Amino acid sequence: MNFEYIDTPEALTDYCARIATADALAIDTEFVRTRTLVPQLGLIQVYDGEYLGLIDPVALDDLSAFNEILVNPSIIKVLHSCSEDLDALWFNLKVIPAPLFDSQFAANLLDMGQTLGYANLVEQMLNVHVDKGESRTDWIARPLSVEQLKYAAADVFYLLPVYRQLAAQIQEIGQTEWVFAESDFLSLKKRAEVPSDLAYLSIKNNWKIGAQSRQALKEIASWRLQQAQKRDMAINFVLREQGMLEVAMKLPENKAKLFQLESITPKEARIHADTLLELVQNALNTAAVDCPPKVQRLTDFNDYKNALSTLKDVCEGLAQKHHTRVEVLASKKQLNQWLKWCWFEIDELDSVQLQPDIVSGWRRNIFAQELACLFKLEGGKFNALRSL
Repeated sequence: MNFEYIDTPEALTDYCARIATADALAIDTEFVRTRTLVPQLGLIQVYDGEYLGLIDPVALDDLSAFNEILVNPSIIKVLHSCSEDLDALWFNLKVIPAPLFDSQFAANLLDMGQTLGYANLVEQMLNVHVDKGESRTDWIARPLSVEQLKYAAADVFYLLPVYRQLAAQIQEIGQTEWVFAESDFLSLKKRAEVPSDLAYLSIKNNWKIGAQSRQALKEIASWRLQQAQKRDMAINFVLREQGMLEVAMKLPENKAKLFQLESITPKEARIHADTLLELVQNALNTAAVDCPPKVQRLTDFNDYKNALSTLKDVCEGLAQKHHTRVEVLASKKQLNQWLKWCWFEIDELDSVQLQPDIVSGWRRNIFAQELACLFKLEGGKFNALRSL
């Protein structure tokens, strides 16, 4: 397995010129995401079937030549389980590759496994063992060893022949459009950024607290996310979730009470005391009518169990009709996502102008007619089951 290490602008320009006429590129990324909010991109692996390049984003300030390759509509970009790679590319390069073929999703369509790992996929399709011994490497550290580079190169060297086989099999069952549409929709979601003032909606047990506590949680969660973004720090390293919730629940009005909270470490209290107390005071000064409404749960709705059961039945019927598995069409989480979008007063998807998975992308044409038959349409959303 031959590869070239690309760490100069001249080498990058030359490499991109050589791969610019490829019909498909296998791509992978190596990154570190321990204490940072944004993944730190350490290496980009690319293979066109002839030239295997290991691009060093640590050494290169300008990757615009490669960005042009990533968005070239004539070149299919092949990634395996692409979600985290898209994060790394989007946050670091502000580019998401397209058109995009996710080999893990393709394998799922072919009933090879719902979350089949790269090494297992290569072994199944090519009968080749891929060594994963360097997976815990610090990819930001330099220099990288020869063994680390070989490990990284293997992640794309076998991916391209795997793609050729998968693409042929997917075409045989008529689901090529599903693969590309799935990646397109995932890419759209990666670009969406939920406003910081809705960050409190993702906090566990947020439904248990009262009006002013919800206001405090909203303000603290928004502040925490903004701090994490400003300092590029994982949000729990700014303030842990359980501590944030306890502050919102107990609404301490002075430092003595803040330091007594069990979920706040002395260090957290010392660093953030003034800010937390100010946010708590803001909440206490907010009239209940102006606080966020009670956080809703699906189990609060009387129709929930019946609606979910109906949706599951719909999925089973559609899976048979389209010769696929229920899990491919929609998970329980995706069905719940749709119900939340329909019923909840405040929903994160609305804030980023997205629709639920089952009425987006390739799934929309599959589900739309069935949903219209079973649910009443009110105000652009299906708000209740029709009488059956």
